[in-house]
Order: sequence, then C-alpha cells, then structure tokens
Amino acid sequence: MKMAKAYVMMNCDLGSEKEIIASLKKINCVREAHGTLGLYDLVIQIESSSDKDLQEIVTGVIRKMPKIHSTVTLTRSESGELFQTSEKLIGMMLGQNNAQAYVVIHCDKGEEYPTLKNLSHIPEVKEADVVFGFYDVICKVDASDDKTLENVITKAIRALPHIKTSMTLNVINEQES
Repeated sequence: MKMAKAYVMMNCDLGSEKEIIASLKKINCVREAHGTLGLYDLVIQIESSSDKDLQEIVTGVIRKMPKIHSTVTLTRSESGELFQTSEKLIGMMLGQNNAQAYVVIHCDKGEEYPTLKNLSHIPEVKEADVVFGFYDVICKVDASDDKTLENVITKAIRALPHIKTSMTLNVINEQES
C-alpha cells in the first residue's frame, strides 16, 4: 500500500529546537526530524496510511505544540519509484555522509516530474518528491562534507533545466539528540 507522505517546515522559539526535535521524534508517523539553517528552523518528514491522518497529525498535534510558531506543509504527490534504489540508502545506513540538506524547488509549470527524474540521476540526492504547497519539488541531499554538498546544490541541482528558484535548508547535526 502506498503511504501518504508530507514534509513540514516550521519555525519555533529560539533555543528550543533540540527539545522540539526530541518531542517530534516520539510522534508515531514522524520518520525524520532535523534542525535547519535557513528560512525555517526545523523540517520533518511524516508518513501515514492516509492524507487524513497526516492532516490530523499536523493540525491536531504538531501545530498545537507550544513552542512552534508557524508551519508550512508540503504534501507529496506521486514520486514514482525513482528513489527506491538500495545503493542510495547504503551510504546513509553506513553513516558516511556528514553534510545533509533539504532543497525546496520552484520549477517551470508542468516540469515537476522531469525535474524529479533529473534529480534521480544525482547520486547525492537520496530522496525527492513532487509536492503540493508553496514549493513544487523537495529533495534531500546527503554528502560526505559541506564542500561536496555545496557543489552538488550549486553545480548540479541549480544547473538543472526548468528550475526557477531553490532554497536550501542545511541540516544541523548537533541538534540531533
């Protein structure tokens, strides 16, 4: 069965990131929770059996957490099976990648799926989804170091055709508990 999936980017009280990440990770459907540098303080990935469940988790649990001020939810459209390849997961499981970021992308109208396909050819892009919401595509990038991460984002992702704008949210590993 295909799981419903969403990404939630949020802003919170300064200094409460670590505590909120720990609380978010206790929520049943939260697959990942990270502190980030950029426009948002935190980004999480949630999966559930239905879009209705996801909506209830975001509105009924996450948005009611006292130190969270605002959220932007990006709900996955279909991503196909482009990012199910096992070799992309091996690097993550071995923990070789010290630099991670989420990149949210605005692309030309109708070019979301070609953009997803192009992203699937970049080895450091471990996951990507076409999403509904403020952005068109979101991807997760894992690299061995910050310089490699920067090069992948600036020279590979941003150089793809049909990308109008992108925003990078660098993961802050120190906030993981």
